[in-house]
This record gives sequence, C-alpha cells and structure tokens, in this order.
Amino acid sequence: MEKGLISVDRWTGESQAYFLTHLHSDHTKGLSSSWAKGPVFCSRLTAKLFPFKFPEFDLSLLRIIRIGSWHSISLVSPSSGSKNVIQFMAIDAHHCPGAVMFLFRGDFGCLLYTGDFRWEATSDRAKMGRSMLLNALNDAAVDILYLDNTYCNPSYDFPPREVAAQQVVDIIASHPDHDIIIGIDSLGKEDLLLHISRVLKIKIWVWPERLQTMHLLGFDEIFTTKTSLTRVRAVPRYSFSIETLEGLNSMRPTIGIMPSGLPWMVKPSDRKDHLFGSLLTTRYNKSKWAGNESVQMNKPNGSSESPIRLHKYIYTVGYSDHSSFHEIEKFIKLVQPTNMKGIVSSSCCYVDPMYYFGRLCRVNQPTQSLHQKQKRKERDEITLGTKPTFGRNFVTEVERRRNSVKVKLSSVQANRVRAYRRVRSGAKIVDDDCPD
Repeated sequence: MEKGLISVDRWTGESQAYFLTHLHSDHTKGLSSSWAKGPVFCSRLTAKLFPFKFPEFDLSLLRIIRIGSWHSISLVSPSSGSKNVIQFMAIDAHHCPGAVMFLFRGDFGCLLYTGDFRWEATSDRAKMGRSMLLNALNDAAVDILYLDNTYCNPSYDFPPREVAAQQVVDIIASHPDHDIIIGIDSLGKEDLLLHISRVLKIKIWVWPERLQTMHLLGFDEIFTTKTSLTRVRAVPRYSFSIETLEGLNSMRPTIGIMPSGLPWMVKPSDRKDHLFGSLLTTRYNKSKWAGNESVQMNKPNGSSESPIRLHKYIYTVGYSDHSSFHEIEKFIKLVQPTNMKGIVSSSCCYVDPMYYFGRLCRVNQPTQSLHQKQKRKERDEITLGTKPTFGRNFVTEVERRRNSVKVKLSSVQANRVRAYRRVRSGAKIVDDDCPD
C-alpha cells in the first residue's frame, strides 16, 4: 500500500485515515485530546470509552466500524492523484474491551493487522471470531500479517483465561481470612474480575477512575469503591509491590495476586524487593513459601500453567490477554500468510515471528536470525516506537550487546535479572523496499 494512505495505531506522520485497534496507552502514543489529523476508525465500544481517555477530543473525527462487516473508504494516491478504494473489516481480537483486528483489501492485496490479540480455541466467542475471519478471507491469501508477537517464544505456555481465572478463585478461597489484592491495568481483565465476583458471590473494589470505566462497560452492581463491602481489591498494577504488601500485612493478613503471562520473579535487594517480569526466562520453584497445600504452586517440570508463589505474600497466575506461543502458532496455521511482521520488539532483541513460523507461510520463507537489529527506512512497513512495559514499581534493566544477546536463566538468588522491555509499534501501511 502506498505511503500516506493509512496508519494503524500510529499517530505521527501524515495519513488520510487512521485506525485504532484498542485504547491501551502503547497503542495511543501520540494521540491526544487536541489531535485532529484525520478520521479515526474504531469499534463501537472503543468509541464509547474514547471520551473518558481523551475528554476534549473532537468526537466528530470518530468513525465507528461494525465488527464483522465490510466497509470501504476512497483515498487519493499522493503520487498519482488517482482514487484508491480500500475495503476493511474489524474482527474481535479477544484482548480487552473494544479491541479489534483489521483486515484490509485493495489493489495492494490483503493485509491483516492483529493489534494485541488472544487466540483461544475453547470459548464460543473465539469460535465466532475464527468463523468471522475465515468467512472474510474466503480462501484469499494474506499478503502480510502484522502479528502480535508479545509471547512469540516457546517458553510462554499459559492456560486459557477461564482456567487461569479459576486458579485465582481457588487462591482466594484458600485464604478465607485474608484481604486480596489483584494487580490490573486501567483497561482489561474485566472477565477475570467478573468470574471472581460470580463464583465467590462478592463485590470487588476498584479505584474511582476504574469504576467509571466499569460503569461505561455496563457493570453497575459488581464493583465498588467502598472497602468495607469486600475483601477483594483490584488495584493499579504500578502500585503492586512487595513493599506495599508488607505494609498491608502489618495491619491485616493480605495476599497479592498478579495475573500475567509474564514469568514474574523477585529480585532481592538490601533495601527492598522488586518484581521483575522477564522475557525469555523460566519460572522457578518457590514452593517452600507455599503455606496452603490446597493450592498447587508448581508442577515438577516447571510448567507455567500452575499458580506460583513468588513471595510469602504474592502469587502469580498465568492469566494473559495476549496469545501464548502455541496459540500464535495455531493462528498462523489458520491464516497462512505469505509474509508476516511482528508488531512488538524489544530495545535489544527483536523476536521475529519468521524465526519460528516462517515455515508456515504460503511461500516458504527463509529462517531469520532470532536476535537482530533491523534498520528501518522511511518506507518500511513497520515503524517502531518505544514504551516501558511495567509500572513505576516494576524495575527493568536492559543490557545492550553490540554483536549478540546471551540469555541466562535466573533464580531468586541471582544478584541481577535481565528484563527486556517490550516496545510497541503501530504500523504505517506502505510499500516495503527493504529486504526480508
């Protein structure tokens, strides 16, 4: 697709139409209440949440896309002045409220941009998404797949969200005399909280801004800002720390639960403990802290499918809104793209999905180096941006290597932990004149 026509989750530069997959901050970097470069296409639910995130935004710029229906837009070629008709469809991404993938068709071929997505095979919603995608493709080849490769490594093996949600319920039920703190973001993991509330028949505390979001989503009776009504609290993830939990335990027994696909670990320090979410590191056994045998902490082979007790006050559960490695593999087998580009990279290590899955493309692609730095030209198809993954209390380190990156396994006794920052990018959909 020619440069200057469409941008997806990218708000710098000049395009004629802009597409927003969802409202997480790493996908809205550069978007503000005063932004007014052109029409913004998004799902109905994203449009509903939009004014809360950008209160003074000119809502006349929003274009609501009905999920599962083809739409078209006529744009003018910047080079020739000719008219380009582009068809597009939004498909449920199963990530967070309002999140969608975008499928584009035109003279340029067929492009699929997943944004952040979770490709589970077990739920009815996922089956509907699969059927919608296959019907939309209608056996057409996807020329380029822009893929959420957040967990594009075999070490990321976590269960379906419904399984992980029940694990969280089991932890809460096994600590009937404890307050419970759950670390979440400003959008996402609503289904987890709803499952907890429904099974345990309790309300859940959230902070005031989060309560407003819940009300916008239609959840009026389940959530509260009154701590006296419940012992389960969902708190901003950046405020979730060992130091905080130790302070809470000085007043009342409290357990913290971190739902995440990342393998979290504890870094010991002379002053305080920090949690690390580390790419490409294994989960470790901390079973000596398992105070209640009714909750399974670790499987003997170190599988990440079981809750892990990182600290006497903290559990981590593999509840993720991104696809696991094997789910990514199944998605690529279904789509069979001709080529694909990862939309997530790190500052020192780009895990190209072609490394693991190039063999699944319609045109068998040569395996690429796992750790490489790719020079991006102005007309490259993916323009990278940067974003720290974790909140203020989640300390990350990046060790840059000029020629290679060595990944070392870590344990709780290690003095240093290498944690790689995820860096998100939007895509400016243009022609690619760089070699694969």
